[in-house]
Amino acid sequence: MTGYDVIVVGGGPGGSTAAGLTAADGHRVLLLEQEHFPRYRIGESLLPATVHGICALLGVRDEIERAGFVRKRGGLFRWGSDPEPWTFAFAASDRMAGPTSYAYQVERTRFDAILLRNARRLGADVREGHRVLGTLRDGGRITGVRFLDGAGREREAPARFVVDASGHTSRLHPDVGGTREYSPDFRNLALFGYFRGGARLPEPNAGNIVCAAFDAGWFWYIPLSDTLTSVGAVVRQECAARVQGDQEAAYRGLIADCPLIGELLRDARRATEAPYDRLRVRKDYSYDRTALHCPGMVLVGDAACFIDPVFSSGVHLATYSALLAARSINSTLSGQVPEDRCFAEFDARYRREFGLFRDFLRGFYRLQADRGAYYRHAGRITGGDDRTAFLDLVGGVTSGDFDTFGDVLAEGAQLQLRGLLGAAAGEEPPMFPGGLVSTSDGRRWRVPDG
Repeated sequence: MTGYDVIVVGGGPGGSTAAGLTAADGHRVLLLEQEHFPRYRIGESLLPATVHGICALLGVRDEIERAGFVRKRGGLFRWGSDPEPWTFAFAASDRMAGPTSYAYQVERTRFDAILLRNARRLGADVREGHRVLGTLRDGGRITGVRFLDGAGREREAPARFVVDASGHTSRLHPDVGGTREYSPDFRNLALFGYFRGGARLPEPNAGNIVCAAFDAGWFWYIPLSDTLTSVGAVVRQECAARVQGDQEAAYRGLIADCPLIGELLRDARRATEAPYDRLRVRKDYSYDRTALHCPGMVLVGDAACFIDPVFSSGVHLATYSALLAARSINSTLSGQVPEDRCFAEFDARYRREFGLFRDFLRGFYRLQADRGAYYRHAGRITGGDDRTAFLDLVGGVTSGDFDTFGDVLAEGAQLQLRGLLGAAAGEEPPMFPGGLVSTSDGRRWRVPDG
């Protein structure tokens, strides 16, 4: 095969974002996905930063708006020492007030297909049913991939950059060097399925996520339509024996142990249509890596890091890391900023974002605390007002101060502002001393003026 500028491995939200943003910048991009879409994935609850930030940069926000997904305005927690559930609303944060005060609960079969089609529309060569076997290397640099094509023939494709967006089962991530390090704090198992006819919260919060702690862990309850609900039990490692053996009996027992979830499901029945007709188990062990990139290759999404899903951060972290990676690749290929400086910016921004979720979760899992304690903990780790800090974190907009436009939601606002005011919109400061800032179209890094 002739060479590519970028090869993206994996067609999920992270891969589609990276492929779309590099193709839109004029590069020759190949995306290799081993499955055929539509295909099932868990991770159905989005954050406002993804919808109004990343999807706006991709030019796909309007299509997602038209798709009819359930609107998520916030969430309800039965957590910690508070005897009664408590709610949060994205609209209570100044960063998400008004037209950006919601996200969506999505069926990933449809949402992921929208993003993959968009990557193709932006110019990426998308090939489904192609399984990547490994990378090509020339000295210390990754130079392409080996893969099986749709007919099962082994082939090679060279590229100037490889993006591994192949998820937690990635076989490529060791090739950047370093190690995957599993957290001692979050070693859980998730047992999940789907129901028809589950109850909804009162309007306007009928589409909100419910997270309910109980003795063995916690439940998610995610409305995916007027009738379909995703229900999962995240079980602590010391209780893992409960999900072994008869999973149907274990699932019923876990629901019985969580009265809030049991009440919501009182008149519900298990879904019977594929892909929602069976129980699934996933090992939700949180991890990060000592290295996220090397010359010629970068990891995004779950190939890089994974954190416990209680705050619905999976798609946000996948698309945000892909945005940062695309900016770094585009800037390197344009010759405007050296590769090492671009990927230092990628590394610093992504580790900060991932670290905020990780550090907050360590305090959030202290179930003897009350809501006020969780808010204060959010304020300490983000440096913001306690209640606002909690809302900004669960909305995905904590990456830098709002005034600096250092987070993906604010970058979307900055793009609109620059469209109206041009140079009068002012200079964007860097997130870190000596760091880079994004270009006005959001697709590259540049050295700040002065």
